[in-house]
Amino acid sequence: MTNGAVRQTPDEFAKLLRKSMSISERRLWFALRNRRLAGLKFRRQFVIDRFVVDFACVELKLVVEVDGASHADRGEYDQRREKVIHSMGWNAVRCSNDDVIENLEGVLILIVSAAGLDAQRWFDGGYGQRSAE
Repeated sequence: MTNGAVRQTPDEFAKLLRKSMSISERRLWFALRNRRLAGLKFRRQFVIDRFVVDFACVELKLVVEVDGASHADRGEYDQRREKVIHSMGWNAVRCSNDDVIENLEGVLILIVSAAGLDAQRWFDGGYGQRSAE
């Protein structure tokens, strides 16, 4: 590199992102971690190919992305990225920072549904303990 910059690997970038999660990402991570959501195992800032996704359930090949203000002008990039991830057999769910802050339960229902589980059964405690908000 001519400008002296050192390029990070996706794994290095993911590690950095884990240390600097947004408030929305932290809130959602609290609801997802330790199999709190319907017994599903999620990883945060997970590397798929050359991309780092916010959250991933590897077993189901399900990605959860939390979009903040920085995504407002990245629509094309996000679409290309999602297309690559989808071509590798992953499904993606997107929600906004505002959704996580204002309607966490709705976001969790969206994730449970995307995982192929019955949202009402989850809501009623049928898959184990519901996440505390």
